[in-house]
Amino acid sequence: MDKVYDVAIIGGGPAGLSAGLYASRGRLNTVIIEKGKWGGQAATTEELENFPGSIENPTGPKLTERMREQAKAFGTDFLEGEVVGFDLNDKIKVLKLKEGEVKAKAIIIATGAQQVNLGAPGEDTFRGKGVSYCATCDADFFTELEVVVVGGGDAAVEEAIYLTKFADKVTIVHRRDQFRAAKSIVEKALANEKIQVMWDSVVEEIYGDGIVEGVKLKNVKTGEITDYRTDGVFIFIGTRPVSEFVKGIVDLDEKGYIITDSEMKTSVEGIFAAGDVRNTPLRQVITAAADGAVAAISAEKYIDKYFG
Repeated sequence: MDKVYDVAIIGGGPAGLSAGLYASRGRLNTVIIEKGKWGGQAATTEELENFPGSIENPTGPKLTERMREQAKAFGTDFLEGEVVGFDLNDKIKVLKLKEGEVKAKAIIIATGAQQVNLGAPGEDTFRGKGVSYCATCDADFFTELEVVVVGGGDAAVEEAIYLTKFADKVTIVHRRDQFRAAKSIVEKALANEKIQVMWDSVVEEIYGDGIVEGVKLKNVKTGEITDYRTDGVFIFIGTRPVSEFVKGIVDLDEKGYIITDSEMKTSVEGIFAAGDVRNTPLRQVITAAADGAVAAISAEKYIDKYFG
């Protein structure tokens, strides 16, 4: 493509769509490039009630589609494709796609992070129907019910504690005989009367009829299989940033998240990052959207400074 965009945004989730809206509204010629599903992980969330001032009866697909419509109304272009490399030798940056290339003055990386899947039968079937990867998003749906939390790190134990504000019973299923989480968090969890722990256990299967009704647990030491009734399964065995394609280009932390400052600037001038792909303390739709807005404004300032 001979056209030179002001801003090229990689990723069409809430961060990328928000960046597109703010950049286009600021009269910047903007394109969003998405290799998968528009809306990102948010588009797989059945109910999304904690986005302030949201649309009526919000779902992830409805809310993210509305975001896309807003960005499009202000002139954002949308391109389906995968960025596989860059040419940053000149003032104009070149994004190399599997098919063709895109040129831009500034780049915003908003590729998000992927939850590490459990891989158990039933996980995909009941995603959004009792299987969740976000207690902050979905805890309210399990008020006075019983849930299982899978994992043993800080996130799993912290989310288990949070879930006790809503659920009557929270069972943590962990494959080892002790947690990897910080001692202070573990002590708090074990002191909570709503929490019980199934040590040395893994989820072999998630089952139900339309919604989650239970899990099959396997004791890794004895091999014994147990039927365990539950209304929900929260999986916290880690997240993986979608940042492999920028490794060696911008600075990443030890977990692979892109390091930015408060203005979403990366270690490379003219390249910004927003949303779950960066090192952020909270990964929610609202924080991703906020990051996208900040990144767009920062990109605008960069363009004004270096391109006039």
